[in-house]
Amino acid sequence: MKMSKTIMAIGGSLAVMTTAVFAGYVQPQQVTVDLVEKIADGDQVSARTADNKVEFIGCGIRKISDGVGGFLHFGFCQATDAKEVKIICYSQDPELLDTISSSADYGYVTFSWEGGEKEEQATCTRIGFSNQSFYLPKNVVGNN
Repeated sequence: MKMSKTIMAIGGSLAVMTTAVFAGYVQPQQVTVDLVEKIADGDQVSARTADNKVEFIGCGIRKISDGVGGFLHFGFCQATDAKEVKIICYSQDPELLDTISSSADYGYVTFSWEGGEKEEQATCTRIGFSNQSFYLPKNVVGNN
């Protein structure tokens, strides 16, 4: 019992300390596209507010009727960095589609792919999102 109270006390202290340390913290992450390692990442706010007109990153889902009662359901992730290196990958994997569905506004996006010697042939193999306060734009949180 004494051990669990000690752990709870330490955990509570760390939670308060973590909040104090990261209050007001921002972490812009410009978009990067690495065609060798086949990974792209960046946060949506940094891409949107970049000093260029080409940088972007994001994922989406499409569901298209086949006209006979079925649907084509697929997802994609795409990114272009400041140097105009770009990639788009596609997936029909239900787990990756669930991941895309769980994304939120203003987040960090990362994805990997295989293939992709030609843009339309890239298959998404990993998709991740991180939605944390340090990715929020100033107009959402005030004039900090």
